[in-house]
Amino acid sequence: MTDLLTPIQAALDLPHTALTITEAGALPSTFAVTELASVSLGAAGQAVAQLIQQQTGRLPSVSVDRRLASLWFSSSLRPVGWQTPPLWDPVAGDYACADGWIRLHTNAPHHRAAAERVLGKVDDRADMASKVAAWNAAALEQAIVDADGCAAQMRSWRAWQTHPQGLAVNAEALVQRETFDTTTEKTWLGSVARPLAGIKVLDLTRVLAGPVASRFLAGLGANVLRIDSPTWNEPGVVPEMTLGKRCARLDLKSPEGRQVFESLLKDADILFHGYRADALEQLGYTARELQTLAPGLIDVSLNAYGWSGPWRNRRGFDSLVQMSSGIADAGMAWKQSDKPVPLPLQALDHATGYLMAASALQALSERLKTGRGGSARLSLARTAKLLVEAGQVPEQPALRAEEPGDQGLVVEQTAWGQAHRLLAPVSISGTPLQWDLPAGELGSHRAQW
Repeated sequence: MTDLLTPIQAALDLPHTALTITEAGALPSTFAVTELASVSLGAAGQAVAQLIQQQTGRLPSVSVDRRLASLWFSSSLRPVGWQTPPLWDPVAGDYACADGWIRLHTNAPHHRAAAERVLGKVDDRADMASKVAAWNAAALEQAIVDADGCAAQMRSWRAWQTHPQGLAVNAEALVQRETFDTTTEKTWLGSVARPLAGIKVLDLTRVLAGPVASRFLAGLGANVLRIDSPTWNEPGVVPEMTLGKRCARLDLKSPEGRQVFESLLKDADILFHGYRADALEQLGYTARELQTLAPGLIDVSLNAYGWSGPWRNRRGFDSLVQMSSGIADAGMAWKQSDKPVPLPLQALDHATGYLMAASALQALSERLKTGRGGSARLSLARTAKLLVEAGQVPEQPALRAEEPGDQGLVVEQTAWGQAHRLLAPVSISGTPLQWDLPAGELGSHRAQW
């Protein structure tokens, strides 16, 4: 079996204990995607177990259903009588350049506008393909990035290992952790059944990895408040990712918005953010300033391409990192395809999300012992290295098909209609993952605890 668990446990300072994994089969991929799903969820479960043992003296058992883990890495929501909007903009995707392949990420309107500033307005994929075909992939990637857009040339793993950004991120730790001197007197208010009761989580993340992390913590009883800018929307993923959370809007560039944010921060235990590396600093919220505003804060952040190197501030998404880091190229060779073959789902996002949750839990355990706050930094590109270095795997039998019994019995009254959720993929004895709030619209709550 591919060992992805040991490096994750080492990065999170978790005991090197075995993880019970049930069910058989795997998602179709040359990489150990189902294994990554299982062990990242399992590590988050083990971090919960460590917290409970620290507080009660009893260590819960943890097991992961690899089939359910794989399904949750795609979507946990099963709408009844309605459909979620499409995940992708019509012209997002892979295109052949004059000398290779490029992926354009155009889901946000301003990212599509950036691509069209470089390439010209397009009506459809065929129109886009004809415009991209004349370009050199590296030149087009740079031109779209310079226009504040999102694109990634397909590179091989070997090329990524010698690229300045590949060299930088691959030298980073999987989880970059730091403990601060600032302290808090806050004690544990939780229970075995709801270990994060009383913990306030301020979530400034969007799309997938960060929202996965805060959704997991909400399932353990945390009070999660998600903050979005007044204009942001991501209709395709909101029903999936707002489970268990209240969602508000704030303009952090306005004096009023900053005032509300700082008052929220003072009471927060955990802050998740996924802005580019220097974005919060530019707003005046350095790591030191955050600790001054909220002594003992647990500050967990992620970005796409890592925290050092020339691309540390580059916009990026899971699908783009798969192109940059050699994953789509290796998939193409494995499939003997004439076009890029990505992972079967956005596994870098989901895995990084569960590693963020585990990092927050580990820092919370530390804070309950010492009173000291801490930080953790993760990136999609560093998680990609973990997966690629685990090696390519032989083909495995397919996962058993989904069936009605995989869904929980509770009907979730979402903002869009009734839905079911899949059963939780990780079992922590005595601690069920359960969410107190259904999925709701962004901006549907007030910015208050």
